[in-house]
Amino acid sequence: MKVMVIGSGGREHAVVKKLRENPNIETLYVLPGNGGMGDDATCVPIKATDIDGMAAFAAEQKIDFVVVTPDDPLALGAVDRLHSLGIRCFGPDAKAAEIESSKIFAKNLMKKYGIPTARYEVFDCAAEAMNYIKTAPAPMVVKADGLALGKGVFIAQCREEANAAVSSLMEDKIFGKSGEKIIIEEYLQGPEVSVLAFTDGHTLVPMVSSMDHKRIGDGDTGPNTGGMGTIAPNPFYTDAVAKVCMETIYLPTVKAMCAEGRPFKGCLYFGLMLTQDGPKVIEYNCRFGDPETQVVLPLLKSDLLEIMLAVEEERLGEIKVEFSSGAACCVVMASKGYPMEYKTGYEIDLGNVPQMPGVRVYCAGVKEKDGRMVTGGGRVLGVTAAADTLKEAVQRAYAAVAEVSFEGAYYRKDIGKKGIN
Repeated sequence: MKVMVIGSGGREHAVVKKLRENPNIETLYVLPGNGGMGDDATCVPIKATDIDGMAAFAAEQKIDFVVVTPDDPLALGAVDRLHSLGIRCFGPDAKAAEIESSKIFAKNLMKKYGIPTARYEVFDCAAEAMNYIKTAPAPMVVKADGLALGKGVFIAQCREEANAAVSSLMEDKIFGKSGEKIIIEEYLQGPEVSVLAFTDGHTLVPMVSSMDHKRIGDGDTGPNTGGMGTIAPNPFYTDAVAKVCMETIYLPTVKAMCAEGRPFKGCLYFGLMLTQDGPKVIEYNCRFGDPETQVVLPLLKSDLLEIMLAVEEERLGEIKVEFSSGAACCVVMASKGYPMEYKTGYEIDLGNVPQMPGVRVYCAGVKEKDGRMVTGGGRVLGVTAAADTLKEAVQRAYAAVAEVSFEGAYYRKDIGKKGIN
């Protein structure tokens, strides 16, 4: 088979590495990929948002199956275009992808179908939003309606911070059109859980739960990032909680999307908060999370391509999806200054990591220069380790991080600490 993966980050590298385990894949392309993926797939310099370019390449190369992983091409209709060419895909069409590309759509969907989430108000005028903030209880959460690289959410501890967030989104337009409409919602408290799930629009199979670490600094301090590390499974996500989530969130969401004429096929991401009133949805994503994928896929025992084919062919209920009983930890190594300004172009030395058992390095912000890997982005590497226990996985991941070096390397020192405690 000829298989093509769309995207360029650590999540895509994790998907590529997992797909390589299938012996039926003769050729594996990644568009555009990055400078650290060359040993695992053939990188093709076509941007993930170049729908015309990827469609033409897929047709020319007679690609058998395409995995569309990032949110932008999904929202732009990459799957719709590829399907129109008779090419099988893993990922939702544009109508279903709106569950992520519009937070307002997602919140209204939950309200309509009784899926538990935070109370919220929608605004398309900055003055009206700021007027509402005058009487809204703090802390509160301000969200851009559209896609914003995972950075369009502001947790405002006071009304001044909420006003600043509204101003940044709606007046300064830091995320362009994504911030033309916003949501202000109540601040929920409790452990956060990320659950990715395979679904073919009818059957839903949750993957191993995970815990993301969004803030840049130790102890969950500083601004939000795309994610500084993850562990799996999430120790707060018990079997009892999972049962409640299946009955009140997961299956109702799949049914709601069908009822709206938007059946969802692909990977549906549930960002959850385990509140005193039960699990509630913080957000949906229409694809694999990053860096959650980097800890979930190493624990997948079943063949990823077979699962993805079953999702596309709507026969997920006919196959068995199994995960190992172990644990995994991913520590993101970033460029100094991320998520604000940072410099790139520094050579990356992986040291002895390639020989360390149970360790994988997923490349994200990496470029190739004169045959060597150099830094090329904010989040550079996802150093991931799997082991029998969470404590062992965390220790193994940090032992690997100590082997890696590049100028300005920054990483959190407490990934997994809450989970172990």
